[in-house]
Amino acid sequence: MRRAALALTLFAAPWIVGPAAAQSPGTLRVSINADIRTNDPGVNRDGNTDGVMMHVLEGLVGLTENGDVAPLLAARIDVSDDGKTYTFTLRDGVTFHNGQPLTSADVAWTWKRYLDPATKWRCQSEFGGKGLTRIEAVETPDARTAVFRIDKPTAIFLSVMARPDCGGSAILHKDSVDADGKWKGPIATGPFKFGEWKRSEFIELERFAGYASLPGPRDGYVGGKKAEVERVRFLVIPDPAATKAALLAGSIDVWADASAEDLPELKRRSDITVDTAPTMSVSGFLLQTRDPVLQDVRVRRAIAHAIDTAEIATGITQGTAQPNASMVPVPSSYYSKVQAQRLAADPAAAKKLLAEAGYRGQTIKILANKRYGAMYDAAVLAQAMMQQAGITAELEVLEWATQLDRYLKGDYQMMSFSYSARLDAALNYEMMSGPKATQPRKVWDNPEALKLLGEAMVVADRSRRQAIFDRLHTMFLADVPMLVLYNGVDIAASGKRAKGYKGWAAGQPRLWGVSLQ
Repeated sequence: MRRAALALTLFAAPWIVGPAAAQSPGTLRVSINADIRTNDPGVNRDGNTDGVMMHVLEGLVGLTENGDVAPLLAARIDVSDDGKTYTFTLRDGVTFHNGQPLTSADVAWTWKRYLDPATKWRCQSEFGGKGLTRIEAVETPDARTAVFRIDKPTAIFLSVMARPDCGGSAILHKDSVDADGKWKGPIATGPFKFGEWKRSEFIELERFAGYASLPGPRDGYVGGKKAEVERVRFLVIPDPAATKAALLAGSIDVWADASAEDLPELKRRSDITVDTAPTMSVSGFLLQTRDPVLQDVRVRRAIAHAIDTAEIATGITQGTAQPNASMVPVPSSYYSKVQAQRLAADPAAAKKLLAEAGYRGQTIKILANKRYGAMYDAAVLAQAMMQQAGITAELEVLEWATQLDRYLKGDYQMMSFSYSARLDAALNYEMMSGPKATQPRKVWDNPEALKLLGEAMVVADRSRRQAIFDRLHTMFLADVPMLVLYNGVDIAASGKRAKGYKGWAAGQPRLWGVSLQ
């Protein structure tokens, strides 16, 4: 019955028999599992929206392959000694998709729109005074210079500016809106222009012939960004089984988010090229330090010694992910020898700690869900390992929405969970650190750790930041508020027509540098 239903889906799908299926020599066909929400940068967005739109959009800065920040539309960035003035010198020769040259006036116009609450830009709070800092002025002393003045220094001003969920803070031409300020569509500077969008079916991007690329190879969202194809068509295919069938049938060229369970089969195919790359998402187990049982750090350490996190990471990801016990992701430039340290799997040590803590077999429930199979599988393995060490562990399977609500309320003992990628090490710690009294979703509320994290948000000196992150990891292993398993893996599969696809730490597709046979 399942095969018959799948066959009907394949026969009826517009991406197979409709115009999207045309074997155009200039159209690269890429699957996405859901439609985008908008083409307005950082407004009503989600991961798919970011992945598509970052082919069109560019900001003053962008993320490199390892999550650092580098100039993009800026040729140079100068920061004042007090850290409150950023002067961006724009690159020569950059034009918008409508042929107009990029100037500092465009930078000022774009940021005025972003900072207007009516725009509903996702990152307005970060720059509008409620979060990271407040931009007090964007000045334009000449056509190639934009000066940002902020109210307080922060080490991650540029990192947040480059975030894909902020639309990369893309610089737009004013004709992106109509005379009343209503959004029309993105006129930006990226290697592709936004083309046709047939909702729930496909989004098509067109190569921008006037694109001014940076030199060199691909490097995250910066570096060389040469569009090798005339068009990229993102085809909406919600069912992973249908996506795989479409790839194997040659109806799509790139499956950018293939699953680990399909990896062995894909690797056996001579007509399929598989690419894997570590990302900066974080998967692991959250431990509620205010729980009557888990508030004893010896019990939490016993759990850490009971669970072979490296074995779980290797098994779940089919060996594609490097086990990592740190909140600093492996691809990060801040991942050091200190970050590589972990609490070893040692059931005997676990039993000794349990005895010292006076553990009497109280039940520890592990929350998980089946929407995200890796979370569920990790919980099943952890349960078995904990039981072998003498811990009474029970698995409670919830709907994802219910589990997320429990997470937000801090209503759990132990939870299999995953955080999306944050591309600065300070932001990785920030997403799980904070006062539980006012932010119950936070996992770690060690006052000394919070003080160090606050310093990492302000200090710009790289060696000092490295020392802070190393110290935080040492404290993290001692407190055990969470067990980190691994960072996600970007698994992509390409058909025989497509050449040159490469994944990277952000876990988002990049279709520049990809050609068609």
